[in-house]
Amino acid sequence: MKVVPLGAGQDVGRSCVLVTLGGKTVMFDCGMHMGYNDERRFPDFNYITTTGDFTSRIDAVVITHFHLDHCGALPHFTEQRGYHGPIYMTPPTKAICPILLEDYRKITVERKGETGFFTSQHIKDCMKKVVPLHLHETVWVDDELELRAYYAGHVLGAAMVYARCGNESVVYTGDYNMTPDRHLGAAWIEKVRPDVVITETTYGTTIRDSKRARERDFLEKVHSCVLRGGKVLIPCFALGRAQELCILIETYWERMGLKVPVYFSAGLTEKANRYYKLFINWTNQKIKESFVDRNPFDFKYIKPWNRDYVDLPGPMVLFATPGMLHIGTSLEVFKKWAPDERNMLIMPGYCVAGTVGAKVLSGMKVVDIDQYTQVNVNIDVQNLSFSAHADAKGIMELIRQASPRNVVLVHGEKSRMTYLKSKIMGEFGCPCYHPANGELLEIETSQDIKALMSDQLFQESWAKEQQRRQELQTDGQVAEPITQLPVRGVLLLGDGGKRLPRLLDPSEFDLDQVPVVSGPNVNAPTGGDQQAPAGAIAESPAAMDESGTASDTVVFSTRKVFDEAAVAKRMGLDASADLSHAILAAISELLTIDSEQQVRDSKGADRSQTIEVGSSIKISAQPTDNDSLPALLVSWAWEEEELATQVLVIINRVLG
Repeated sequence: MKVVPLGAGQDVGRSCVLVTLGGKTVMFDCGMHMGYNDERRFPDFNYITTTGDFTSRIDAVVITHFHLDHCGALPHFTEQRGYHGPIYMTPPTKAICPILLEDYRKITVERKGETGFFTSQHIKDCMKKVVPLHLHETVWVDDELELRAYYAGHVLGAAMVYARCGNESVVYTGDYNMTPDRHLGAAWIEKVRPDVVITETTYGTTIRDSKRARERDFLEKVHSCVLRGGKVLIPCFALGRAQELCILIETYWERMGLKVPVYFSAGLTEKANRYYKLFINWTNQKIKESFVDRNPFDFKYIKPWNRDYVDLPGPMVLFATPGMLHIGTSLEVFKKWAPDERNMLIMPGYCVAGTVGAKVLSGMKVVDIDQYTQVNVNIDVQNLSFSAHADAKGIMELIRQASPRNVVLVHGEKSRMTYLKSKIMGEFGCPCYHPANGELLEIETSQDIKALMSDQLFQESWAKEQQRRQELQTDGQVAEPITQLPVRGVLLLGDGGKRLPRLLDPSEFDLDQVPVVSGPNVNAPTGGDQQAPAGAIAESPAAMDESGTASDTVVFSTRKVFDEAAVAKRMGLDASADLSHAILAAISELLTIDSEQQVRDSKGADRSQTIEVGSSIKISAQPTDNDSLPALLVSWAWEEEELATQVLVIINRVLG
């Protein structure tokens, strides 16, 4: 499996991750970076192809939620760069995404005067390509690639996506929240055991305090500011944290009987209410129950904002979009209110590096808004995390739920990823990676083989398992329900056509019906990639009957390819050393220590070295040429399969 972040690799913003699984390529998210206003704001699509033929390279695009750092580059990719394939997102995301894209386009083009940006028609044409992806519904992109969405919390319509093609599978989390809040539930996923989980790490080193304590602190700070006559600016995105904090303020104003005006950016409240009513099944149970009597998003104390209010005297509270102070109403109001020390700025979420919000949170007292505008920051700045991202405990819990074989970290700062990586590897014992943007990550995946088991092998294996359970019960132990059945047989691989692989009892094995590999001495090295396939039959000189005549036996063989430079470096060898001899010597030494079987070293006429273990296991170095990789050849008879497994473990320890 191949994973390449085109955005959000060791960074927050511009989420875009390419995953190739089972020969299919999926683009997860297609966002923009809020900290840039040049070509860096979009992912580097030229990595995929420089010819513009994206449709033949990408089988599907999946958008996890409507935040612009996850969907903002979508119209640019589809309408300006020429991708015409399917796009998948949940119904709430499909409904809300074009509204936020159009708002951003208006600010970028009509207010800031940028050219070459996507148009309103581009957004409409892009949305026509969208295929709805409902929770827990399996959608087939084609005959091989399947997608399934799971609830992610975070914002209305956010989803984690499970993708599978052939024997390879991946879970891409997008942004998620493992803690329920006042209007959304907690993220959840089945134990799907994917090959890879790709998870966000925005708060990868943070463990949040209790939600109740954060809410109390927030309300106390807001109340103290308005009591001294100050104005409170709360930058937030139109949907998500805005509704969470508005419900909190509404309840507090009702309880305290406060008359101080509270405002929300005009127009967005009405739109938000409409979508929360339309997609009420995506909220938590409390909201669903209260919605029967009244709309909990019809606020009594929170009124629409008007630009003329910015210079009014007296205290007030304003929820303004967007949340990072990079454009829009929140930035315009900040420029007006920042010089007054009576006022307060509460940042409830994460700010991408390069935005005005990030500069203010870093403690800067003079901030450059643009090349013409500079603002003195005397306002009281408070950072109270109401972010809907999972913290360190939440990320670990998600990994525990999904139970992956590998973990890839994205959407976070490199320092946080490094710390979290060590925690994940220590607790779960699985490989963990944090690739940078444009860095290709190749992950080895296991392959399942479907085979027909013979009745005889099944009955014998079942009888052995029942006997084992009876012995446990005799010893007073509790036997667990049978969920897996260990079997020991001979696997005959199919012909790649209609004939399926078969798993047989050794006594059923008919040598006359299986192609026999004519009898080269298994000690003799073979050139290039030539080798006996796993499960082949060989006439081995080691298999003799009592009369001394060679007889046929089942011999398995495998080829262990290794990286010469990596192995030499790990073993501390220089370029002049005989690497193959050193590897075989190390394997021989470990086998002598770990195995009770006799270990024998032999050399052929051509000075080639072979290690022999037991009666049939042989390990030798394969000669290499300019076109082949270095490898070890290992062969064994089926009777010594368990010993061969131990030998292969030792070989893997040496090769790394």
